[in-house]
Order: sequence, then structure tokens, then C-alpha cells
Amino acid sequence: MVIDSTGRADDPWQRRWTWDRPFAPRWLLVGSTGTPQFPGDDALGLCADIEGLFVDLPPRRRERFTLLGCAPDGALARVLDAMDAGAAEPEGAWLGDLELSAAPDSPAAWGWIGERLVDLTVMGHRPSPTSPEHVDIDLEGLVDVHDRTEEISRPNDVTPFVLTGSDDAPCGTCADITGVFRESAEPPIPHVTLVGCRPEPPLLTAIAAVHQTTKAGLRRRRVSADVAAVAADGSAVRLVEGVVSGTLVSSVPSALGAGLVEVTIASEPREPRPAGTRGILDLWFNGRPAERNLWARYDRALRLEWAGVALAHRRRDSPDRPAGTVFHLDGRFVTDVEGFYCAIGEAVNGPGGYFGWNLDALHDCLTGGFGATAPFRLVWRDSAVARRYLVAGHDRRRHAPAVTYETLVEILTSHGVAIEPR
Repeated sequence: MVIDSTGRADDPWQRRWTWDRPFAPRWLLVGSTGTPQFPGDDALGLCADIEGLFVDLPPRRRERFTLLGCAPDGALARVLDAMDAGAAEPEGAWLGDLELSAAPDSPAAWGWIGERLVDLTVMGHRPSPTSPEHVDIDLEGLVDVHDRTEEISRPNDVTPFVLTGSDDAPCGTCADITGVFRESAEPPIPHVTLVGCRPEPPLLTAIAAVHQTTKAGLRRRRVSADVAAVAADGSAVRLVEGVVSGTLVSSVPSALGAGLVEVTIASEPREPRPAGTRGILDLWFNGRPAERNLWARYDRALRLEWAGVALAHRRRDSPDRPAGTVFHLDGRFVTDVEGFYCAIGEAVNGPGGYFGWNLDALHDCLTGGFGATAPFRLVWRDSAVARRYLVAGHDRRRHAPAVTYETLVEILTSHGVAIEPR
């Protein structure tokens, strides 16, 4: 049974979803099945659970790269000089980040935005066998990708590759590089199972094709859906980066009750959300949290997830407080930049509030429409915590330059925020 209490039966995001079960539905899938030319937002099914959506993966393994025929410059040349002088550690010399791009006059410069290698350590170097005046340099680190399964395509006709540091300073060139370009990896979680699912008509169509192995049958079994968390009142909130996509491979009756099924989908390459995200979403089940600083118990990764959940649940119809309003930021737990985003979200919009979750989003929030209109005053209590932790170098092993306390103050003040540290 579906109850549509808002009068918008055509919009699955505006409905109130319930069923006649002794437990509430927790997840709604909205998207399409098959391969429609213009995919729509159709309700695909309600679920009691989704196995494989929230899983903690092991840390990414560090990767090996080799700069071939490299003419080092800047920071890269200085690291090699230090290694030659015996000043580097036995396990290598830390370099930081490198941007890999095409020369401005290269034909590929028009269609390739480059790749970023992060948290690099120089493991060794030697004369290049094809070009004695150049060197081959072995590196260990990571390619900066949104998802570890992501394909990295080799650009055409790029020679040489141009190397720059995170501060855009030149670091030299190389004729080629190994270890960067590759096909998409297999999904780390190969299957997702919709547990206790009540399928809607589009998903029923895909289920009916479960035994069809023709190309047309495989197309009919394709599922592509955004996942929404269903709250106690039946409202559905789309998760940030919550997606189920792949090919439906089986459907069997569910032990949770008649009319419900367990639907298994062979996933396309994609990382799951961290397991702790599920617990954060549970805190929103009965409405926004009423207690401040619940986010403080989490590590950096889950603090970022908290801010994403706050973004998904933000009140878009609430007006900004007038210019000149005073907001109080509780800085006791701002030991990382993710903690700052959680804290300023609550300072402006109360417990569970959102006011940015990266620097670009913070800039957008400061331009208005997210609860506050500049100029306003921010009383930053216990600011000494952030001054202690948010310092240059605190993110050395992260994938971006450190966001320091001074950086945040500069951004806030440039938007007309008067900061009162305490």
C-alpha cells in the first residue's frame, strides 16, 4: 500500500511511502530499467534493506609509476639531489603531488585535462636507457580519482608529458609514464541485493526478463537508480552518491513476507558508501537530530559523510537569517577540516545543519541561500583547537594541500564574515 499524502503521485521524491508491514521501509530506488533514450525518475521499489550499499573497503593500495625519459625540474629535481646526497630516508623521499598534463602546443591539450598523482614518494632513479641525458624515476603513490574503479584513458599524441607541483610550479617533463593509464577495475562489491523489496512496475518488467540471455534481454534487465532514505514519516531523501546500477541476475521470494522479493543485481564498477554512513542516516530517521556535536564521535571520513547527509536533508525552503546575525561556532572538536564543515553547519543551521562540505561548497553557501546572508558575525569558540590542528602539513598524506585555519579565516572574511575568535 502506498500513501501519497502530498498529492504528487507523479513525483516519487514528493510522496510519502509506506507499506502494510510490521516494519517500515528504509530505502527507495528511483531511476529506470532497460535502456531508455531519455531515462526518467520512476519509482522502482521499496526495500527493507540493501546489502552491498554500505561496506567498508580496505585502504587503497599504493601504486607504482615510472617517469620515463624525465628531465626533472623544481621540487622533483631537489628530491633527486637529496637522494644522491644520501639525505633521503631508506624507504624513499616524499615528494607530494604532481600534475600530469600536455604541453600547451600538443594536439591532446584540447581534449585532455590531465591526471593528478598524489602523496608521491620517490623510490629511486637511474639514467634512461633510451636517453642518457634523462632519467627514469620510480614513484609510489596514488592516482587522484573519484572512485578506485575508475578507468583512466591514455591521451593520444601527448609527448612529452608536462609535470607541475601542487603549487603549479614546474617539475620537468617526461617522455612517457607507466602505471597510470588503465581500464576500469572490477567492482569491489560485485553484487547488491535488495532485501525485502516491493517492486514497482518498471522493476517488475526487469524481473520478468531474468532468464532472458539475449542482448535484448540483458538490456531489459539493466537497472540504474538513485537510492533514497525513507524516514519514519514516509518521506524520501536522495542520498549523495547513493547509487545502484547494473544487471539484474535473480529474484526470489523474501523471508520478510508475502509479496516481497530479494533482488540481486550484478553491480557496475563503483565503490560502496562507508558502512558508518548507515548509522548516520539512522540518526535522521525520525527527523533532524536535536543534539549538537553528534558528528564529533566520527573519524574524518565519516565526518565528511555526516556533512553529505546534512546536505541531502537541508531545508531548501528556509529563508536566510538577515545580514548582521551573530552565529556561534563550537570549535571544541574542530580537529580537521571535515569537523569545521560539520561545526559551521550547526552554527548556522542548528543540529544536523549544512553550510558546505568542501571549499567550493563553502563559497557557494557564503553567497546566500543556505541559511545566512553576509555580512554576519561568527563567534568561533575554542578556536585554539583549530589553530593547533589545522596547520600547514597536517594533511601531508591527504590528496590535497592542507586547508589551514588561516585559509578558512581568509575565505570567511573575504565574504564579509567578521570572525571573533575565543
